[in-house]
Amino acid sequence: MAKKMKTGRRGFLKAAGATGAAALVFPHIWVPRDVKAATAGFDSAKHLIYVRLSGGFRFTTCFNGDVADEFNPFGLANNYAEGTEWGPSSLLAQDAWRTEDISMLGVPALTSVTNDMAVIARVDHEPLSGSADGNHQTGLERFLTGYVNGPTGLFTMINYGLRDRVAAAAAEGNILLPAIIMGESGMGRGSGKYAAYRPPMITGSDLDRFGFSVDDVLPPWAREMADAYDDRHRGRVNLAHYATVDAYLQSREATKAYSEIFRSDILRIQNNSDEVVDGISNRELELVFGDSGVGRNIRLALRMFHFGCPAVFTNQGGYDYHSDEEMNLPDRILELNQVIAGLNYALKKMEHPEGGSYWDHTIVAFGSEFSRTTRGGRFNSARGSDHGGDYATRWMSMPFMGGPIAARGRLISQTNPSDLAPIGPRDYSYRSMFKSLMDALGADHSEFFPADDPFDDLFV
Repeated sequence: MAKKMKTGRRGFLKAAGATGAAALVFPHIWVPRDVKAATAGFDSAKHLIYVRLSGGFRFTTCFNGDVADEFNPFGLANNYAEGTEWGPSSLLAQDAWRTEDISMLGVPALTSVTNDMAVIARVDHEPLSGSADGNHQTGLERFLTGYVNGPTGLFTMINYGLRDRVAAAAAEGNILLPAIIMGESGMGRGSGKYAAYRPPMITGSDLDRFGFSVDDVLPPWAREMADAYDDRHRGRVNLAHYATVDAYLQSREATKAYSEIFRSDILRIQNNSDEVVDGISNRELELVFGDSGVGRNIRLALRMFHFGCPAVFTNQGGYDYHSDEEMNLPDRILELNQVIAGLNYALKKMEHPEGGSYWDHTIVAFGSEFSRTTRGGRFNSARGSDHGGDYATRWMSMPFMGGPIAARGRLISQTNPSDLAPIGPRDYSYRSMFKSLMDALGADHSEFFPADDPFDDLFV
């Protein structure tokens, strides 16, 4: 583990008082667990970028695109990287985002790196159910938690699953950022013993709100009075409410500990700085990803990883095109293409504090609450698409990339091109996929989804 550096690395806040703060944030005694390697990719990644293509994304229009016109009315790209099995759509060749300045940096055309991505063609909310869940509310619930009305979000599970690693670092005086949400608070749902592990929710536009420390503005007597009140209040609450109060106090202590990191100039992603950190400057990141909301979130995610953050979630899109999909989707897809190609470039260029590139240590995944259907035509009567209970809604052809993904270029779990009927017995539940990603991060998932097994397919 790297120790404190001038600009801060994963071992940030190695200073007097940091260990005390960490003890409040993580009050349990740390006892290492024996975590069994459930997949070939166990502990192969240090970071995860998880992007929701919001509104219900018509996956076959981009990924698993070598299918009938009713599923991919835009056709296949004319040229794409050799070794790509999953049929990139012509939409992925849309590259108006790739300006001369971006091209001169070396950012690739997306179709030239499609063999860096693996696609699982049949990710399903409930593989044993009679039909797809095409309901916006319940489909999103399953995406965020694994269940309808699930009590715990995936990113809370990640923070809980990494608790021993974080506590061990804290015991040495090193503060690591937790998994962080940039949109969709349900991804950070959690109560009871999981409440203390709910992730912070921030965006690339509002980090300045965290650039201060309460302790820096309070005189010593005021800090002592506040701490004494906390101790008295915690000691007097009913035991039934203790977990809630304790979670609040821990979160407040965590915010104080993290404030030192949040004040770092490295995280000022809009400062147009030419200072090179981890092999790339903030100015270059802005050029590569642009200044849209998702562009800022991705830029901030890459900088958060510098301080030990294991995972960042963000939204992209707004793909609920019941009408005018034929006209609007090609323009809307430009931003997604820029995100994918930009990450391919930036992760490979950026130097990881623990050696190698960020590409070597990072997984990028794209999902949604469901896919979309037209029930036979290329588009519905309004030139859009809908969602229901059929295969076209059910199968989310999810793409994955990054160094830990050994199956790059492959199509996993195939479908019949004419009707999307499954070929072979294997469908992949969101819960299995969650556990596979947690495995890759080395996170303990033994308390979550006991009936669902993680899988090796992405890692072999």
